[in-house]
Amino acid sequence: MRFVAIAAAAALLIPCAHAYGASEKLVDAQALLLLETKADQASPKEQCFLYAEIVHDMTEIAGQELSSGDYSHASETLKSVQAYAEKIHMGMAADTRKLKNAEILMRHTAYRLNEILHNASLDDRPTLQSTLKQLDQIQSELMMQVFRH
Repeated sequence: MRFVAIAAAAALLIPCAHAYGASEKLVDAQALLLLETKADQASPKEQCFLYAEIVHDMTEIAGQELSSGDYSHASETLKSVQAYAEKIHMGMAADTRKLKNAEILMRHTAYRLNEILHNASLDDRPTLQSTLKQLDQIQSELMMQVFRH
């Protein structure tokens, strides 16, 4: 019984560690454009996870832009994050693949955005807070969808 609990905990941590490792690398703008094109052309079942990947990558870009002092681009990037998060929300009713993976990625993205929020200036916090609130809501809805299936 103890082994089963340890194996289950390890199974939950491995995807989080992999997702965290992915955030350590710099996001390539061209790769992001390809991912956006792939997501737009994908079947509705696959779009949820692809949009979650886009939201994750754009969050990393926004963090990089804020760190470098490029506040106007960071604001635009966060608006794009919100737009793609809304696409996740709208497509959640469809029977989607990789729903649990999308939920884990959204949880990691919300955690990362919270880290960025704590290091941001007071002027940037309202946009970050509204984006974080939206991501938290979508992550909760994704988790509920996972438990329904």
